[in-house]
Formats: sequence, structure tokens, C-alpha cells
Amino acid sequence: MIHYKYSIEGIVQGVGFRPFVYTLALKHSLKGFVLNDSSGVKISLEGEPNNIDIFEKELYSKLPPLARIDRLEKVACPLKNFNKFIITKSKDTQSKHSLVSADFAMCSECLSEIRDETNRRYNYFFTNCTNCGPRYSIVKTVPYDRPNTSMQPFTMCKECQKEYDNPLDRRYHAQPISCEKCGPTLSLKDMNGNVLSTNLEALIGLAHFIKEGNIVAMKGMGGFHLICDATSDKTIKNLRQKKNRPSKPFAVMMKSIEDVVSKCKLSSCEKSRVISKERPIVLLKTKKNNISPLVAPFIDRLGVFLAYTPLHVKLLDFLEKPIVATSANRSGEPIVTNEEDLKSKLSGVIDYYLDYNREIINSSDDSVLQIINYRDLIMRASRGITPLSIRLKTNETRKILAVGAHQKNAIAIYMNNQIILSPYIGDLDNIETVEAFYKTLKTFKEFYDFEPDLIVCDKHPLYESTKWTKKQDIPFVQVQHHYAHILSCMLEHDIDEKVLGIAWDGTGYGDDGTIWGGEFFVCDRNEYERVAYFEPFSLLGGDASIKDIKRIALSIILDCEEDKIYNSFLSSFKKTELNLLKQMHKKALNSPNCSAVGRLFDMVAVIAGVCDKVSYDGESGLILESLYDYKIKDSYDIYLEDGIIKYKHIIKEMIKDKDASLISSKFINSLVNIISIISQNYSLKTLLSGGVFQNRTLLEGIINKNDNIIFQNLLPINDGSIAIGQLTRILSQKN
Repeated sequence: MIHYKYSIEGIVQGVGFRPFVYTLALKHSLKGFVLNDSSGVKISLEGEPNNIDIFEKELYSKLPPLARIDRLEKVACPLKNFNKFIITKSKDTQSKHSLVSADFAMCSECLSEIRDETNRRYNYFFTNCTNCGPRYSIVKTVPYDRPNTSMQPFTMCKECQKEYDNPLDRRYHAQPISCEKCGPTLSLKDMNGNVLSTNLEALIGLAHFIKEGNIVAMKGMGGFHLICDATSDKTIKNLRQKKNRPSKPFAVMMKSIEDVVSKCKLSSCEKSRVISKERPIVLLKTKKNNISPLVAPFIDRLGVFLAYTPLHVKLLDFLEKPIVATSANRSGEPIVTNEEDLKSKLSGVIDYYLDYNREIINSSDDSVLQIINYRDLIMRASRGITPLSIRLKTNETRKILAVGAHQKNAIAIYMNNQIILSPYIGDLDNIETVEAFYKTLKTFKEFYDFEPDLIVCDKHPLYESTKWTKKQDIPFVQVQHHYAHILSCMLEHDIDEKVLGIAWDGTGYGDDGTIWGGEFFVCDRNEYERVAYFEPFSLLGGDASIKDIKRIALSIILDCEEDKIYNSFLSSFKKTELNLLKQMHKKALNSPNCSAVGRLFDMVAVIAGVCDKVSYDGESGLILESLYDYKIKDSYDIYLEDGIIKYKHIIKEMIKDKDASLISSKFINSLVNIISIISQNYSLKTLLSGGVFQNRTLLEGIINKNDNIIFQNLLPINDGSIAIGQLTRILSQKN
């Protein structure tokens, strides 16, 4: 007989890991105990050497679906002569670094139960087990035990307690466990807060209001959804008017994968992500269906996801039609998580709402991704994906906080050889989102008793995250925005060598004080050289150009030799406005230089005549992508001269081409070509990062024409991964 003690770190709390260990120990006649503590799980194990060897192999090979082992330490100890194997009470330790799990979609077993008339959880809207359900959204701190969650006020009934206490039950220590006898209460209310009905009748009532064409809200896992009938033009038009959201696509929630297949074109890989335990919104090509064209106007893709909580499942059972399910918030603000904010912020938008009396401690939006060449391209990492942890081999002992960028902000922390990325926070453009940024900082400090020894931020002096950093009495380091993009890709793919890094996005503070965003770097984890970039132009009026994109086209035209070919475009401006903008251009008044490829998509959309103003980030790129014709192989003559990519001369040819599809196709082809031309000059791996590469057609074209192209698959390719890149820079510093 031998005795080992194991210390295990990873995602091992709230995912059925202890009962899994208990079952394995019984199976192999082993004695001892297992417990949670603030760093993970501890096991003491006695038995015959062969049985312990088999136990260790199955510990990895038969892990529960939501569990992950990142680190296992094993120490031989004197025999204790245990007489049985038990699960003991959690212990608190001084050091908190047990990982908090993301929220996950309802599992197939729980789904079967809510549809089984003989099961005591038939139609029960908070059904969950250790293989599914909320975690991050309900937890206050680690260890992940019921008193540390928003389930603490709910006392389990005898039946639930029996399941909770039985190590052989899949609900053993499932912290959100409940049933209709002892769980939270649903309430359907009008906008005055009057309760119209409760529990199942409330859900049926909500479905009735949706069928009648009402816009409603429903409290989901990480916040409220705005919900309405996705097949009704009238209702969607009403929603757009009330939310002042003229064209940004809405996500559509469907009941089953069969519904998705009937309305969208999807590969087997896309199908696997739609039905995955994360249940992200997946961008799919649409085919003829009954979804209102107003859901995603001007584009040929639809963001689709399946019902992922019992509440959503039962609602769609009662409706039998797809619904728009979008985050309940005012434009640009974080998702609403409580009744008070819902009524104050969305009065006049919704007619009724469904609430329940379990608090959402930590908010999270729905994650968004698309599939490129059988790989994930993540556009928003939140529910189901984050908190996301990456274990590293490093000697760094400091606790480090990275505060990310300004747009699509997420923070990341480093401690105990782990990087942990927060869920998506949003654009730090308003007080509410900045408050959400502060709250996320506070949440991660409370999870892990985390106080940073060092903070890392962006170089942009006006970013809210940078301004906050400089107010702290803590040492800080600034990392260039586009270099951080490439570093995040290097970390994900464990690349520690010189690479050609291509970072394309809409904005980012350059080392010369101008706006970068069309960068080619030769770099490693310690330094970078800007070897090529797009010829800059003036952003007339600064940020005003980002919405009023006609100004971008005008600025580039004014950089060229004026002749008659531009007259029809110039005539679209009022004379006084045109004269003012010309003066701004000539004197460089409030017109910073910009070399961002995202802004070039805006310019092309204007010249092609498909839009002259945008209402959301990346709108022009999506429209141009939908116009792309794969049969067109021609391109514009974009070329490299002394490290500067020349492109302004192609506007004349675009105006002559006239046809929007032709212009779009040739422009995207030319971007693919310039990457090929420049990458051939370097015998290096080519890494792509930045929001522009969310353009599926562009990215697929680059991959098809070039070998050795690497982009993020685990981390967001946009600014959502900047914090990871910031940490990578510090953790890679040479001593």
C-alpha cells in the first residue's frame, strides 16, 4: 500500500470534479479523501500502486465535460491507514487562485428532464446540474460553494438536499440546485412593476405577449434579453425605432438545430459550435426563410444561437417560432442585470418583462464567433467562454493587471502562473460602461484577493483604461496597441520567435502620435519594427469621420489631384460644408493622420455608393463583404514603395468601375495581394490580428493564397484580446 497527496489546479470546482474523484476512488478500491480549497482541489489517496496508476490515468482520460486540469502536484506520504474514501468540507486558505468557471448551456440530461412529464423537474425553468448551468454569473468569491453564490438565500427542500449530498448523483454539490418547491420565483410584470402572473403561467403569458407583437424583456443567465418575434417586419421595425438602432444586426435564437438548418447554410463544423456547451451566437450564411429581412439588413449573414437555459427552451416551446434575443441595454451601454435599471433605462422600449428573484452577481453578454477554415474566429468572448484561463511556464512572481483597450474592453490578470481573461465589458465611451469596467476590476480582486504589483495599459493618453491606470499609486507599463494584438496571437499559439505580424483595425495610438491600423511588424516578444504601413490620410473632424464616413473618402480625394472625375462625388456635399472640410484638410485642423485599414473600408463603401454614414463598428466592411463576387479575380494596383503602401490613386478607377460588387471584390482582392507581396519578403511565420480580419471573405482569401497564416482561435481577434497581449509583453521581458 502507498499514500500520495495531490494538489490540482484548473477548472475543478463546480464542475463535478470531486464526485468524479470519489467514483474513481471507489472503482479502484482506494481510500482517503478529496476537498475543495481556495487554490483548487486536494486529494489524499491510499491503495495498491497499480490501482493508483490506473486512477491517475483515468483522472485525465475520463474528466467531467466542464472540468480541466492545468496543474497536478503529487507527493508521497507516510500511510494514514484510511478506512474509506470520503468527500470532505471545503477549506479556505490564504492564497485564492481556484479558477472560476464560465456559465454553460443546459445539458441534454437536464433538457430531457424538463420535457419528461414523470420527472419532478418537468417544465422547471431553473433545472441544472454539475454538467451545466450558471457559475460565473452567480459567484461572489472562491471557493465555489453555495454560501458564496446568489443561491445562498434559497434553502434546499429534502429532495434537492438528498441529491446535493449524494456523491453518486450528478447534482452533487451543484450549487444552483433547486426545484419548484425551493428555487427562485418567476414573475411577469408590466412596466409599473405590477405582477401579472408567476412561474409557469408567467412564461406562458410572456409568450402570449410576444405573439401579439410586443417587445418584452426576459432575465436570462448573465442579464436581460430584449425579445420579440423574429418573423414580424412590423415588430422589428418598431424595435429599431425604439432602440435607435437603424441597421446593426440582431441575433436570432432558435429552438433546435433543425430550425437552424432550415434557415441557414452551415457546415458540420458550424453545426458543432451551434450545439456546443458554450452556445455562442454563430454567424451563418442565410438562405430563403421567414426571418424578417429587417433583422440583419444589407448583409447576407445571420447571427444564430440555440436556447441555452430552461427559461429560453420553454419560451420557444410555447412560441414555436424564432425570436430576436438581444442584450437589453441602451445603445453602447452594458447589459442590464436588474429590474430597477431595466425600468429606468428601457422604459418606452419594452412593454412587459419576466424577472426572477435570484441575483445576477456578474453580468455577461452572449459570445459571438464565426468559423473560418474549420477554426473558431471569436468576435466577442463572454458567456460560455470567459473567464478564460491560460497556464504559463514562467518565473514571474508578481501579480499583474492588464486593463486592455478602449473599444471592446476586457481586462486580464496574471498570478500563480495563470493568465485569466475577463468577459467582454464593452466600449468605454460612457459612464455606465466605465462603471462596468470598475465593477469587473472589483470582481476579480474579490475572487482572488488580487492586488496588482504592476499594471499594463495602452499608450493612448485618452483611453479611459489608460487614464484610470495613471491615477493608481501602482507602477505601470504602456504597450503599443497593434504590437499587443500580435503578442496576444503569439501567446495563444505559443510562438516565441521572430514573426511578421500584421495588425489591421480601425484605430490605435501609434508611436508617432498618429492613428495606426494598417501595420506590418517584424517582431518577437521583446521588440518590434514597423516595416510597412498604409499611406496616411487626414480624419477630417477627428472622431466625426468615423460615423460620417463621406469625410474619409473626401479626405483621400483631396490628397489626390482634383479633376472632373470627382465632381459628382464632391457635389454630394453642401457647398458650405465642403468649403469647411477643405479648409480643415488644408490646415490640418482637428484632422489627425490615420493609416487604419478599417477606415479604408469606409472609404470604399462611400465610393461604391452603398453607404455614406455608419451606425455601428464594422458596418461598411460587412456590406462590402456581402457584395463580394468570387468570380471576379481582378484587383486594384496597390503597391509598396519605401515601406509605404500606396493606394490613393485607385479611387479614380473605383469611380470609373461604378458597380458596387465589382469595386468591393477588386478592393478585397487587392488587400489579399498586398499581404502576399509583403509576406514573401520575409521567411517568417505570418500572424494576423485586429478587427479588420473579422471580415470572413478577406481572411479566407488571405489563407487560401498564403501558407503559414496564423490567427487567434481561442482569443478574440479584435480588441477583446489586447489585455492578453499587454500581459505577454511583461511576462516575456528579458532580465
